Amino acid sequence: MRNLIFLFSLSLSWSVPFCGPVQAGKLNLQLRYRKPTSENSNRYHRLIRHEAWAPAETAIIVCDVWDYHHCLNAVRRLNEFVPRLNQVLVQARNQGVTIIHAPSDCMPAYENHPARIRAKQIAPAKSIPEDIRSWCSRIPAEEAGVYPIDQSDGGKDDDPMEHAAWAARLKAMGRNPGLPWKKQNALIQIDSKKDFISDKGDEVWSILEAKGIKNVILTGVHVNMCVLGRPFGLRQMVRNGKNAVLMRDMTDAMYNPSRWPYVNHYTGNDLIIAHIEKYICPTITSDQILGGKPFRFSRDHRKRLVMVIAEDEYQTNRTLPQFAADKLGHDFKVIYAWGDDQERNRIVGLDALKQADMALISVRRRVLPPREMKLIRQFEASGKPMVGIRTASHAFSLRKKEPPAGYLDWPEFDHKVWGGNYHNHHGNKLLSTITVAPGVMHPILKGIPAETSFIQHGSLYMTSPLLPGATALMFGKIEGKQPEPVLWTFVRENGGRSFYSSIGHIDDFKNPIFVRAFLQGILWAAELDGDSGSSRVQSDHWSLIELPCAPISNETVWSRCVVRLPACWDRNLTLEIEPGITVWWDGKEIKDHEIPAEWIKPMEYHLLVVRNTGGLKRVPSLIAGEKRLVLKGHWQIYVGSDNDSYENMPLPAKFGAPPDILFEPES
Repeated sequence: MRNLIFLFSLSLSWSVPFCGPVQAGKLNLQLRYRKPTSENSNRYHRLIRHEAWAPAETAIIVCDVWDYHHCLNAVRRLNEFVPRLNQVLVQARNQGVTIIHAPSDCMPAYENHPARIRAKQIAPAKSIPEDIRSWCSRIPAEEAGVYPIDQSDGGKDDDPMEHAAWAARLKAMGRNPGLPWKKQNALIQIDSKKDFISDKGDEVWSILEAKGIKNVILTGVHVNMCVLGRPFGLRQMVRNGKNAVLMRDMTDAMYNPSRWPYVNHYTGNDLIIAHIEKYICPTITSDQILGGKPFRFSRDHRKRLVMVIAEDEYQTNRTLPQFAADKLGHDFKVIYAWGDDQERNRIVGLDALKQADMALISVRRRVLPPREMKLIRQFEASGKPMVGIRTASHAFSLRKKEPPAGYLDWPEFDHKVWGGNYHNHHGNKLLSTITVAPGVMHPILKGIPAETSFIQHGSLYMTSPLLPGATALMFGKIEGKQPEPVLWTFVRENGGRSFYSSIGHIDDFKNPIFVRAFLQGILWAAELDGDSGSSRVQSDHWSLIELPCAPISNETVWSRCVVRLPACWDRNLTLEIEPGITVWWDGKEIKDHEIPAEWIKPMEYHLLVVRNTGGLKRVPSLIAGEKRLVLKGHWQIYVGSDNDSYENMPLPAKFGAPPDILFEPES
């Protein structure tokens, strides 16, 4: 069984290459995208390329910026960024960009509006892409990734009492509390002489073709559902050859922090944006059209933590992202600057330090070009908090060697930043025992008993004596050798807080005592409450498996996938599955493995749910006449519950299901 692993590659390293002078009369954009650090790597460099777009060849599609929504918090967030979005549209329109308003399901309200009439009068394009009228839940590139959030509950993150009051208010207004939208948000201006209104994929495509539009910017809500999946959404634009981007600061996700991966709502946004940048298209920000700074939600109080990771010995390229995924998603926006997999003395993305609130260093004996070393030095000089782990004590110094021409070292880094004194390490086979410093009271040690003792993995670093201003919190001891500090704080000359741990072997991250101390050290450096990192509410967690697989458990196992069938398939559909299993199709129980024809909607997304003991042992198939769809591949499972609510999801599968578990016949 393969569990869903939350790889915190949400905000990866950042590089801004220069691509020539600004071109007058053009939209000069910085397109952010992600590229694997090497083939088959689960680490991604966060990169930027510059492009100059002709306004006449560019359109902005405003997706589902409705007047009302069933989720009150979604309304609040939308209303916060809509005024700036309107300013973006005004500026872009004045530059010659085509604006297409696409409030789905609201066309009756605009039947006589000039912008709607204009859209309907556009002649159909000579070539209409196949499927452009339909929702799109996946493009082929996404098959390489794991969808980063669980949105199967609809993503509603309201307080239950507030939500009930909001639903009552909508009902009193004569609106359906589940589908309350009737028009586009009134704060978005529609230019009757220039703009278009349409929620139909073929109409939008025809508008783009008629006006010679090559470039498409998507904005609006919600990014993990409608912005991606609508017939005019990002997936359809990309799969059909448009140069499409997401305006990432003018959007929001439907994500509930009580669902996997149990992170801050805004971290959920970042995870979806990272998924888009890796597998679908680049993103831009509103300031590239409007000027000023990118928009940031007022309730997004996360600190920007840049993890600089460039060491090969202790595999912190694996442990730190998983640690961040498990512990930091509520309090931090984590950004990664990765060491280059091909060029040792290159770290991609250090420019992110310019906007960072905090840095975590896991680097081993690298030297850098002057510009990159200057970024490290400037961050230290800013007095902002810094955290170091293991080889960070000798991050930028070579062992008795001079740096090659064009590169700089920083041998005083250990003294200046950590207050340390690394000068060697004991043998790798010598086990050291870690104990708490006697008589020390410190927030980093909260919840760790004074009598704590455990075995450290990896060699014990020789770090004593520490510099004045350092406070040792834990020591390591090898029999017959003097104790060595392994965990300490340091206040730098400029007043900046530093926290350092020489504990950091891959197996140390399996030790809950170390994990707690390391988390509390990060929170102390950031001047956050020591309980912040664990304040998460978890609910149902569905894991990803791949069929066929070995038996999963002796308990009840729920398995689910999504199926989409083309119109050409016979609607006399049979499910071929092992006996003794209960099966539901969109929440309706299937009897005798026959799926009634009226349950099947061609080109729609259907949820198939299975319940049995131990999980599926053979791969099911759907059969229609001579056609067969073998459901071999990714499914989601939930183990150990008989909750009948798992028979279905609160909203249609096309909204709630991830692209990981989608099955459809090949064209």
